[in-house]
Amino acid sequence: MGRVLFQWSLGVGCFALALEILFRVLPVSTSTASGYYVDPVILSYPPHHRWTMATGWDLRNAQHLESNNYGFVSANDFVRDSQSVALIGDSFVEASMLEPNDRPGAQLESQLRSRTVFTLGAPGSALLDYAERIRLVHQQFETENFVILMERSDVRQSICGSGNVHGPCIDAATLQPELQIKAAPDLAKRLLRNSALAQYLISQLKLDPAALVAELAQLTRSVFSSDPGSPRTQGDVRTTPARDTLASSHAVTQLFFDRVKPYLGKGRLIFVVDCDRSAVYAGNVAVDPERTRFIQAARAMGATVIDLEPLFVQHYKSSPLKFDVGPYDGHLNALGVRIAMTAAAKELAQSR
Repeated sequence: MGRVLFQWSLGVGCFALALEILFRVLPVSTSTASGYYVDPVILSYPPHHRWTMATGWDLRNAQHLESNNYGFVSANDFVRDSQSVALIGDSFVEASMLEPNDRPGAQLESQLRSRTVFTLGAPGSALLDYAERIRLVHQQFETENFVILMERSDVRQSICGSGNVHGPCIDAATLQPELQIKAAPDLAKRLLRNSALAQYLISQLKLDPAALVAELAQLTRSVFSSDPGSPRTQGDVRTTPARDTLASSHAVTQLFFDRVKPYLGKGRLIFVVDCDRSAVYAGNVAVDPERTRFIQAARAMGATVIDLEPLFVQHYKSSPLKFDVGPYDGHLNALGVRIAMTAAAKELAQSR
């Protein structure tokens, strides 16, 4: 029995080693090693860090990326330049699935021609995180013009516990500001970061080790428990009290403008707001009270808002091309980025 177990273990180990070697050759997503390197509440990559990103089991849109001197995927290092433009957002701005010249920062700079664009995109972040990046580039580099490329849920995702907060957030119950700092990775996570096989399972196949362990534990309890009600049919249901989403979104918006007000002087604050593209393709008018209310509030606060919905509708009437990376990825593709950045560049040109 011991010999059989040894041979089985050896076979599994050799197979895992072979997969590890194979995945190190393929463009599997590697560790981003994100952390608070440049500011206590701003999550970024290590400066001059190199890594690979790809989508899905078949490694689509594989790209090799490198962070700049402040840990962001930007063609330019950040230096003092009062004529610079900061392009801020989440993964829509980083656009790691696109070719470098197709990404928002590159397209905006190409449109502006004579002005440098500092790109500060960070996946999994939201509106209040953008306020901190405005603070950073204004204080450190004298940047006065800011373009924020927003996905539709950026306001709502600033609610504490949304899973898309890098630091500041709003408590949904009290509507008070809070701070949620992401915990540093433990030893197990640091070790897994160095395994191509582990990265493939987690990054490409989206397996969640913690969830898998929990499922196995639940299955074990259900098998060995004599109580037929012990499986997840009892005790596992969580009820969430109804929340006033519009009130929470209003609190987020108000806090954002309160925090960026000291840095809005001579320059412009421009929001480029994405829309429900599926409604555009279907020829429908999307009704989104939260989005509408944010656009109205931002304009009332003196910001410029570019609503991408009418721009996409107009373009889609004359062309069958869509604006998504693909049915598997709802990020803007090169065409969608071009339409958005062309509109932003026109606004910036008017302020010179």
